[in-house]
Amino acid sequence: MLWLIPLLPLVAAPALYAAGRRWPGSWVTAAAAVLIAGTLVLACLAVWQDWQAGYPWSALIALHLELSVAGAVYGLAVPLVALPVIAHAGLHPPPSGLDGARGPARLLALLVAFVGAMLLLVLAADLLTLLIAWELVGACSWALIAQEWWEPGTAEDAGWAFLVTRSGDLGLYAAAAVLYAGTGSFAYTAIPSLDGWLLQVFAAGVLLAAAAKSAQLPFAPWLFAAMSGPVPVSALLHAATMVAAGVFLLVRLHAELGAVPWVAPVALGVGLTTALAAGVVASLQGHAKKLLAASTSAQYGLMWIAVGAGYPGVALLHFLAHACMKAPLFLAVGTRAGKGHRYALDELARAPAVLGLATSALVASLALAGVAPLGAAWTKDAVVAAAGHQALWLALLVVLAGGLSALYATRLQLIAFGLPARPRGGAWRPPAEVWPIIALATLTLALSVLWWPGVRQALEAMLGLALPATTMGELMLSLALVALGVAAGAGLAWRAPRLAQRPILARTAAWLGLPALGRAVLLRPLQAATHALARFDDWVLGVVTSARLRLPSVGLARFDDRVVDRGVRATARFGAWLAALGARTGEAIFDGLPGGAARGVREGGRMIRALHTGLVHQYYVLVAAGLAALALMLSIGGLF
Repeated sequence: MLWLIPLLPLVAAPALYAAGRRWPGSWVTAAAAVLIAGTLVLACLAVWQDWQAGYPWSALIALHLELSVAGAVYGLAVPLVALPVIAHAGLHPPPSGLDGARGPARLLALLVAFVGAMLLLVLAADLLTLLIAWELVGACSWALIAQEWWEPGTAEDAGWAFLVTRSGDLGLYAAAAVLYAGTGSFAYTAIPSLDGWLLQVFAAGVLLAAAAKSAQLPFAPWLFAAMSGPVPVSALLHAATMVAAGVFLLVRLHAELGAVPWVAPVALGVGLTTALAAGVVASLQGHAKKLLAASTSAQYGLMWIAVGAGYPGVALLHFLAHACMKAPLFLAVGTRAGKGHRYALDELARAPAVLGLATSALVASLALAGVAPLGAAWTKDAVVAAAGHQALWLALLVVLAGGLSALYATRLQLIAFGLPARPRGGAWRPPAEVWPIIALATLTLALSVLWWPGVRQALEAMLGLALPATTMGELMLSLALVALGVAAGAGLAWRAPRLAQRPILARTAAWLGLPALGRAVLLRPLQAATHALARFDDWVLGVVTSARLRLPSVGLARFDDRVVDRGVRATARFGAWLAALGARTGEAIFDGLPGGAARGVREGGRMIRALHTGLVHQYYVLVAAGLAALALMLSIGGLF
């Protein structure tokens, strides 16, 4: 039964696309929403009844699904967030462009298929199933980012994002290879049997794949390229699903990776570096979607810190809070920008107000800033507490990262949306496309229950994972940095709204010059080496090859002249002789045979007619002569 959860959206997506080419857009949206709602119901039933599943691929290999703690959290969160995102995509579709009326159907079908692929990933119980889902997620994400391929640069950005994440995927292939080589199985339960260099390679491969997927340094800039996709794609893939796959992998294999001593320090270092660097990038960013993209890298960096500190449960809860607050912010930015795709903060500030949008965005922005008593503030403080269990300086740096979150969240809210205004006439009836954003903002508000007394202990019992207790000093310091970040963000929004247009700050906002460094250190040398090899092939290998092939070519040409051509000429002469022979003798033979036969028949007929005289005694003579001849023949044959 567990197979139904990923297979329902995966199998239904092609049918949805085929039907959507003929159906009205509202029907396609309703069908997609029903599919995701059905998937959510199946996920709830699976968690309630603890479903398991397996499929024997061969005598040695089988695909297995199971509901782990992380798989249950992700399995419920993915369709829960996807449902309002898909509803918004149908109510506020992106431009159809070259695809005409099929654009919304294609987008919705791909989103549904992506949900199925992500659910297969989080339910996998072995690396082979995980790799299949990992590939499906990568392929769907590429197609979704390139949804508007007719726009200049979109296809290139989709390819760039795909290739960067694919480079990290090689680590997962290496991990699967060493696991099977060392144990003869792909199952997660076989990982503790690894030791020595095989275990080291396995851990390195998993970390590489997780870092690339979660947009951690040095892979983080690919998330900027992914912003070329439509807003619903960013709201789903880069808030609650694709980027979350890397953290899920670390949480799911946390116990197995704990046997490698260097994994935790590397996870802490990668997460902390990304959280701080991405916080600076987001604080200086002038493009709303890229600001949210950098924020995504920063928040997932905090999750890496929680995993590295030994608290995967904190990473799970912060993932849930992040999905509920980041998806509505992406959708709100897209609604604010309208059909023009103008995501610069100063242009969003001039866009017409949409009723209910600023209020919904404010809830999500406060959660992103870490303002209590919203649930995201609780999970962020839990990350601070987890870091404090490792070292005081680590907790202080996490608090600083939280302050940066407050800064860029405040700056985004005040410039792009402003403060909520009272509706004219007292009526509060937002447009239809705003209601999915309101639903997600409501989920964000609902997570405030995390602050209630006794909730931490209940979550520990439910998840079976330890959650750190926040000290009063850590809480007060965190709240102080949040307040300072809000004040700094408000100051930048009101006094320097075009901060990102300054050249040096613009270069810093472009991921601290990391893409340019990558082009200078990697891309350009590789291109130069490629051109050098091409010239070497043309001038050196081409000359040598021509010289080596010249003598055989000359010999073949002479053979053709002396043997083949002579054979052709001899064949022609033989054909001419046969034609002449046919003209002289053949015609006489073939013409004479019919003529001679005709003359023989004529003479025979004349002789037979001469015997017919009408005299009876002549006929008797002929009969007697015949009988005599017959007797003679029989006597010669020995019968008489």
